[in-house]
Amino acid sequence: MVRDIVTYPTPPSVEYGTDVRVFNDEIASIIQDLKDTIEENSLEALAAFQIAKMYNVIVVKKEDGTFLELINPRIISSSGKTTTVEKTAYFPGLSASVERYTNISVIYEDRDMKQQVLKLSGDEAVLLQRKIDYTFGSSFINKLSEDEKKSFEKKLEFGSDIAISESCPTTFKRDYLLKSINLVMIGMVLLFIASLFIEMEETLSDIWNYQLYLSYLSLGLSIVYFFYAQYEGKQFTSCTSCQIGNIIGTTVIVLIKLTIIMLLSYFFVNP
Repeated sequence: MVRDIVTYPTPPSVEYGTDVRVFNDEIASIIQDLKDTIEENSLEALAAFQIAKMYNVIVVKKEDGTFLELINPRIISSSGKTTTVEKTAYFPGLSASVERYTNISVIYEDRDMKQQVLKLSGDEAVLLQRKIDYTFGSSFINKLSEDEKKSFEKKLEFGSDIAISESCPTTFKRDYLLKSINLVMIGMVLLFIASLFIEMEETLSDIWNYQLYLSYLSLGLSIVYFFYAQYEGKQFTSCTSCQIGNIIGTTVIVLIKLTIIMLLSYFFVNP
C-alpha cells in the first residue's frame, strides 16, 4: 500500500528506531508499503519512519529495479569524507550541503533474521547514511556545519531553496544611479554657491539655465532609480519589504534636496 510520506515539521524520534526482533506479517507489510511508496514517488529509498512506522527498517531501490531490504541496519565502519548536496522527501523542495563518509560497512538482518554485511561507497553510501539517520531520530539537518545550518533554517522559513540564494546583498546596481544623482546635485550646489559671487545678469541667466538642465537630469535619474530599484528589489524575496521602504524613502529625500536647491536657485540665481 502506498503511504503518505512524513515531512517536516514532524520530528524524527528515537522511538522510530525500534529494532525488529521477529520477522512477522507486520514487518512484511511495512516493507511492502515502503516499496510501493518508493515506486509511487520515484524515490531511491525510504526508512520506516518516513511512512510513520516505528521499526528500524530501510528499503533501497537498486539500479536493476530490485529492492534491498535492511532490517536493523547499523554502520560498523567508515572512512573518507565527502560533501554532497542532498535532498530528502522529509524536507520537500529543499537541499543542503552535507559532509558524509565516502565508504561505509553496514551490518543488517534479512527476512530470515540472518546477519548480513554490506560495503558501500560513493552515492550509495551517502544514500544509506541519510536513511540510517532517521533510525536514530535524526535527519541531515543535524549533520550540517554551523553556517550551512543557519542557511538551511532560512530555507525552512521561506519554504524554498531560492529564498536563501536571494539573500539581501550589501550593494546593488541601483546604487550607481543614486551616486549619479548625488553628483548632479553637487554640481547644482556648486553652481548656486558660485552665483552668489556673480553680479552679471547674463552670467546668472546662463547659470540658471544650467540649473534647469541639471534639475531635469536629476529628476529623470530619480524616476529611473525609483522604478529600477523596485524591479531589482523584487529579485530578492527575502528582503523585498524592507528594500521597498528604503527605495521610497531615498527617492523622497532626493526630491526634497532637489526642490530646496531649485527654490534657492530661483530666488538667488534666476535673473
